This record gives sequence, C-alpha cells and structure tokens, in this order.
Amino acid sequence: MYLLSQRSRRAKGQAECTDYFFGSSLRSLTGKEGTKDVMKTTTCRLAAILLLITCITGCVKLALRVTPSLISNLSQVMFEECDPLLAKQSIPGDLKLMEGLLKSDPENVRLLTALCTGFTGYAMLFVEDEDAERASRLYLRARNYGLRALGLKVPFESGMLETIVKEQLEVLFWTTMAWNSWVGLNLDKPVALAQLNVSQACLKRVMEIDGDYFFGTPYILMGAILAARPEYLGGDKVRAKEYFDRAIGLSNGEFFLAQYYFAKYYAVRVQDKKLFIELIKEVESTPPDKLKEICLINAVIKQKAKHLLDMSDELFL
Repeated sequence: MYLLSQRSRRAKGQAECTDYFFGSSLRSLTGKEGTKDVMKTTTCRLAAILLLITCITGCVKLALRVTPSLISNLSQVMFEECDPLLAKQSIPGDLKLMEGLLKSDPENVRLLTALCTGFTGYAMLFVEDEDAERASRLYLRARNYGLRALGLKVPFESGMLETIVKEQLEVLFWTTMAWNSWVGLNLDKPVALAQLNVSQACLKRVMEIDGDYFFGTPYILMGAILAARPEYLGGDKVRAKEYFDRAIGLSNGEFFLAQYYFAKYYAVRVQDKKLFIELIKEVESTPPDKLKEICLINAVIKQKAKHLLDMSDELFL
C-alpha cells in the first residue's frame, strides 16, 4: 500500500508539472497561491525545461550524425556564391549557427572541419586587407577548430603529421591555410616565428598527400611563402616562381588566387612590373564563374586585383 501511495503521488506530481508547463489545464499564478505552490510550479517549469533541452540536444546530435551532407553543403554553398556582398553579410551568421550546433556535438569532425574552412575563407576574403589584427584572431580560431578535428593540440611534434591520411586532407589543408596565414601576418612577433616550422611542416604534409588539391592551392601557398620571406627565413624566389607556374597550369588560369598571389608576392618582390600587370589583367579579363565551385573566391580576388593594380605606383620603384 505504501509503494502504491508513493507511485500515485509521483504520477500526480508529474502530471501537474506537465499540465502547468504545456498549458493543457493551467490555472494562473495569483496572489492567492502560497509560497509552497509558487515554488512547486517553478520547480515543475525548470524540470520540464531541462528535459526539453536534453531532448533537443540529443535530437540535434542525432540529426548531425545521420545527415552529414548537411554540414558539407554549407561550405559548398558558401564558395559557390558569386555575390561577394551577399556572402560577406551571410557567412558570419552561418558560422555562428555552426558554432551553436557544435555545442550539441563537440567532437563532430565534419562541423569542426566546416568551421575551420569557413573562418579561414571569411578572414582571407573579407577581413585580412581591412583589419590584420582581427584576421589574425579569426585565423587562430579556424586553426584551433582544425586541430581539434585532427585530434592535435599545440604544441606538437611535426612527426605526428605522418599519421594523417588522405581522408583527413580537407581539414589538414584548411588548418594549414589558417595557420600559415596567421604566421604571415605576424612575422614580427616571436610567438609566430616559433610556430613557423610546424606550420610549414603542415603544408609539406598536404603536398605529400596531394599537392594538386583545391586547384593547386598548396603550390600557391608555398609559392607565396617562398616569395614573401627573406632568405634567412627560407625564402627562395626561383622555387616560388616554379610553384606559381605549376598552380596556374593546373587550373588553366581559371583559379585567380594563383595569379593574384603571384603578382602580390613574387612580381612585387622581384620588381617585375610587366609580369605584375599581365597577371592582374588576366584576372580582370576572365569571368569569375569559370570554376563555379569557387566563384566566390574568384569574384573577391577580382576586386582585390583591381585594388592591387591601383597601388602599382607605390609597389614599384
């Protein structure tokens, strides 16, 4: 009898909580209710809210795991957008949405990869030229998401990169882009110089797996590094030109990042104004949607190339 009484009281309490929270037969809280009633209804509300949050979190995590293409599509749609202004305005919201989803599934590699990709692309295309300090923070944010996806933490031995396989190339590539971009913006800081070797080791590992990846971007990045850095930090103008030529050949000149970096880092470094103008004019005369999957990058690079050309008198002696 005692057990039946206890069960009856629990069932009654649960029903009261459910009725109060979901409003199926509610009565308003008025001053006529005592303190005990108010506390009881408040507790019911909290319990129901916690239960609802738990259910929603579990559902979100399950949905992310059973529909992985949903996350990949977000990154794909971002780079396919040909309107730079629309992309600039919408990408931050997409990134915050993904960060919210990540709280429901903190170890989701696809989400971590998409966040690494998104923050790297956003910083490179829309922030770096306007605010280097903010871009640096975004690059580090992207790098950290990428390292989480790879199961790595700073500091780590470069030898650990040998364990990364082809299936992890995408996240390694974007982590490498973010890390080397951050280093490039902070070469005047000891903390960046201390990470120069490991960030470049990441790039070398990407090139070992597939240097042609993403229209030869590993070659573009290596060319920019070798052209921009002084010799005492590993710079090499001859090899830089070889990498840029190879990257341009891979996309038949349709991925403008190659010509843009070639002009910005190599042509300016060797003071070859004729080459500089030829590369910029090539970008200006080619439609950005020749490669539809990276139309956004091409469209933004066309804008950057025009601005770079306007600065030519300052860049060449």
